[in-house]
Parts: sequence; C-alpha cells; structure tokens
Amino acid sequence: MQANRMFLPAMAAAMLLGSGALGGCAFGVGGDGDGAASDRTGEAGDPAYAKFEEPVVLRIGFKIPDARLTTGDTNDNNPMSRYLERMTNVKVVHSWEAKGDDAFWQQAELAVASSDLPDALVVNRELLDRLVSRGLVEDLGATFERYGSRLVKDLYDSTGGKALAEATFGGKLYGLPNVAIEADAMSLLWVRQDWLDRLGLAAPATPDDIGRVARAFVERDPDGNGKRDTVGLAGFKGVVYGQKPNVGGFDSVFGAYRAFPKNWIRGADGRLVYGSIAPENKEALAKLAEWYKLGLIDPRFALYKEPQEPIVTNRAGLFFGPWWMPYWPLSEAVATDTKAEWRAYAAPVDAAGKFATHLAPVTDRYLVVRRGYEHPEAVVKLLNFFTRLERRQDPNAEEVKLIDEFAARTGIQPRAYYPFDLLIDDADAIMRRYEGVQSALRGKLTPDRLDPDTRKVYESTIEEEANPKKDLDGWKEAQAYKYGVGALIEAPMVKVRSEFYGTTETMKAKWAELEKLENETFLNIIVGDLPVGAFDGFVEEWMRLGGERITREVELAIAADPMP
Repeated sequence: MQANRMFLPAMAAAMLLGSGALGGCAFGVGGDGDGAASDRTGEAGDPAYAKFEEPVVLRIGFKIPDARLTTGDTNDNNPMSRYLERMTNVKVVHSWEAKGDDAFWQQAELAVASSDLPDALVVNRELLDRLVSRGLVEDLGATFERYGSRLVKDLYDSTGGKALAEATFGGKLYGLPNVAIEADAMSLLWVRQDWLDRLGLAAPATPDDIGRVARAFVERDPDGNGKRDTVGLAGFKGVVYGQKPNVGGFDSVFGAYRAFPKNWIRGADGRLVYGSIAPENKEALAKLAEWYKLGLIDPRFALYKEPQEPIVTNRAGLFFGPWWMPYWPLSEAVATDTKAEWRAYAAPVDAAGKFATHLAPVTDRYLVVRRGYEHPEAVVKLLNFFTRLERRQDPNAEEVKLIDEFAARTGIQPRAYYPFDLLIDDADAIMRRYEGVQSALRGKLTPDRLDPDTRKVYESTIEEEANPKKDLDGWKEAQAYKYGVGALIEAPMVKVRSEFYGTTETMKAKWAELEKLENETFLNIIVGDLPVGAFDGFVEEWMRLGGERITREVELAIAADPMP
C-alpha cells in the first residue's frame, strides 16, 4: 500500500469527456441473458441499491461546476440530486461549496487542517495520507464489502487491484478511489490532414518528419489565403505535463528519445532517477530548440495564456494532445472552419520505430468518510447509483429519461451535479468501446448487442459518415474514437510507468523550488535564452538544492512499499 505516496505537484488539467464510459463487458458488448447485466445493476433486495427506510442526512464539500442552472434549480436541489434522494432516501447537504478546482482543493485543505470535515469529501493523495495518519476517516473495508455494487467492484477489479490498494493502509480501506483510463495518459500528434493533402505531404512519423511538415505548414501557405500567417507546431509553455497530458504538451517528443520528465523511472543502468534529469532529456530539448529557432514551433507559444489559442483560431497545423481532443479544443476550431480535417498519429516514434509514452497513476482522488459518521453505507450507495447511471446501466428507464431530457434541454451534463467528483470506469474502457464499434461496423456483431455507450459511439460514427459535420456533437464522438483511439490501437507502443507518485519529507520543503527550476530551464533552453548545454548545470543544481536527498528518500519509500 502506498501510505506515503502523494501526487507530484505538476498535474495536468482534467479531461473533458463527451459521454459516459463503458460498463465493462468485453468489446462493448451488452449482456446476453446470462444474468451478468442484472448482477451489476442490482436485483431486488441487493443491499447496494436498497433504499433507507428513514431519511439519512449526508453533509459534503461540493465543487461548483462551470455549468449554470437556469431553471430555478440550485446546486443542492436539481434533477440529479432529486433523483438520488428518491432512489436512496439520502438527503445531501452542502456543508460548503467552492467554485472550480483550485478553490475546492483550498477548501479541502482547510477542512483537513482544521479537522472540521464534512461527513464525506473527495481528497487527493496528500490529504488522504494526512487524514489517515491523524485518524480522522473511517475504515470502509467492511462497509464497501457489504454495500459496494457488483458494477463498482468490477470496475475496481479492472485495475488488477491497484486502485483499492492505493487507498489501503495497514490492511484497512480508508477511501474509495476513482479509476483513471489508461488511454488518457498518452499524447498523440494531431495534424491538419487537409493541409497535408493540399501540400502533398505524407503523415509524419519521426521527429525529422514532424520538422519537415511543420516547415511546410509555415512556409507553403497550407490554408491557401495567400498570406504567411500559419503556425507549424503549437505548444504549451509548461513544456510537459508529465502524467495526464493536455493540449500542446511536448511529452511525446521527449518519449521519442526515451526521456520521461516528471516521472520517477529506471535509467539505463537500472538505477532510480527523476525523469527530468535523465541525460536523454538533452536530446529532446535540443530538437525542440532547433524547431523553435527555425520558426517551426509557434514563436508565441510561451506567451499564450491558454495553449489552444492558435488551434481554435485555425492557424496551427500540428499539436500534441490526448485522444479526446475532438471534444475540445478541436470542436471549437471545426465550428469556425468546417473545412478543417484533423487526424491523430502516434508520433514521433523512437529510433526503433515505436511510440514511447509514460502512463499515469491508476487513481488520484479518494472519497473519504468522516470518522464517527453513523451511515458510511450512505456514501457507498450514492457511489453505486451515480456510477450505474454514468455507465448507462440504470434500469429505471423513466427516471433516466427525465435526467436525459434535462441534459438535452439545458446542455448540462448530469455528472456536473453528482454529489462527488469521482468517476469510476474500466481502466481499458476506451479501447474496449473502440473494439466494439469496429466489430459492429465490420458486421461481426449486430449493433443491438453493444452496451448503450458503445452503441451511441457506433451511431455517431454511422451518422458522421453519412452527413459529415452536420451534428458537431456526434462529430466529436466519432472523430475522437475513429482517429484518436484508433491511433493508439494501431501503434507499436512502449509504456513506461512512474515508480513513485508521492511526496517525501524533503519534497514538502523543496519541491516547489525544484519544479520552478526545472520548468524555467526547459522553457529557456527551447526558446534560446539558454544553450542546450545548460541542461548539465541544471542537473547539478537540482541535485544540490535537494534532489539528491529526495532521490534517496524515494528509493527508501519504494523499497519499503513497492507498487502493487
């Protein structure tokens, strides 16, 4: 169990999904009468879905979503909250509310520091560790065993035991974790395919290929407007995201040189090293500096407040990002230029022709229950119900219809008003759904055998092929799976997982300074304010300022508590 493992401070922005995720049947195929589906959704008498006879009050800390309720509803009284209360007889009360991620984590930090916890709260690794060490949260082991639904247990099982192990201390389960989708950790190269075709260029595969395409996009007027106003490669001023990527990160360029910054990895000699100081980074930085000097990377990339700016304005022809980029920001770009055609490639590949990528932790958030709260099973039941709904396996058709109608009428996703921001899915859900859609498209199975979410992707794909870009919501889904997930499915891949996601004692005092040094050095080398050789001095300074001691602490933590 990772009793001392917390996230490194540099985490990527959250992923924006367009639909609920797969329930867990192989290849997105639904139940076929063998009882599996009913076992997962709950039979009469199943304690996982049994309604409390008397009302139960549950006080929580709530993250206010960006969505705005305009129908007279409130954050704690809306179609989603009313549905859950009808189903469970649990009255959820907001002890406090915070707008957005930063404000929520600040409020959660304050609640933990003051030992003034609501009855239930979503926390990160560091807060979980502190809560457990101070004895402030309930052991949920027996409660989850009795009241956890078959569906939720199956989704946790998809991680091979890793997710629950991350929340287990001394054999006791102190939190219910989310489950990250493995595909979210990989950053693809997204390319304006219509520009490639207009210029007669082949899809890029190697770093040199990317440089050639970027040069053509800058110099050869790919949009045909007679002006030299296009950008080759868009970028993110933070350079790399490190675990869960987002728009514009250069993580995959580093991967092509077998460098994995912001991850704890084994070097060529088998010794543990912080990935950002490994010598392979120097090659990646040299390539990026070369591209920037030649004008192949957007010259203004370090100045943008948001890295998607040249993408949504249809000036960029290349950028890196995960499989779900069609949901955003490409949906904005295509809405303003419907001629734009984007494709994803697992590039650049390394010298062996393989796409090398880091992975992300299987979980990074935990739903905890205040020690002494009388009804911890209420928290588990709520998780059961909204997970079943999110996975499109809720048998209460009329109730689901009302929620779907609300979503269609307002444009608000129901998950924005779940009591807890904690989604659970199969670790390989995205890949499974892709395989299910492809099987149906090839006639290997009939669409009625697909689970609801996979069938929705299938239908979006069929409609998009028949009427391209007529329905941009359908376009997002079809493109993300066809090209984003498709590129991951087809790529020969090397996957590297960080061996440590935590915070040591020295990190608590030194990490912010070390991370600032790293980020500034990487960016300054790329834009030419420092020579590539400055990387060697950065490594020495990083070690001197606390990195050497932190590395020893990480080695000891891993030796004492190896990952499951």
